[in-house]
Amino acid sequence: MAFEPKIIAFLCNWCSYAGGDLAGVNREQYPANVLSIKVMCSSRVSPEHIMESFMQGADGVLVTGCHPGDCHYIDGNYKTTRKIEVMHKIMEDFGIDPSRLRMDWISSAEGGKFARVMREMTEHVKELGPLDLKEEDE
Repeated sequence: MAFEPKIIAFLCNWCSYAGGDLAGVNREQYPANVLSIKVMCSSRVSPEHIMESFMQGADGVLVTGCHPGDCHYIDGNYKTTRKIEVMHKIMEDFGIDPSRLRMDWISSAEGGKFARVMREMTEHVKELGPLDLKEEDE
């Protein structure tokens, strides 16, 4: 049986979530193994949310938001950029490939981009294989 990754996608309410809606309206195809979670702003996604997603079995995490300069909360997406950079370093320290965490900017008018990013993330994580964070027996 082929590996199907579990991906958690945190979507900004104002842009990315609406982009996902547009993808659906336009019947854009993307994998069904992506669990979308709507957040008011990408900056509301904390490092704890990301690590907890991995600890609960996610093979990849995607954080999406408004394009820089277009954030409903002025500078939320800039804060997100800094958080993701720090998270990549933390993931390396824990032995997790940082590319399992992706950040992207998707506007409400980019349904096609939404579907493409979901496909790309799924394919990339498929290539990496499952993430096993279970503690080894000593």
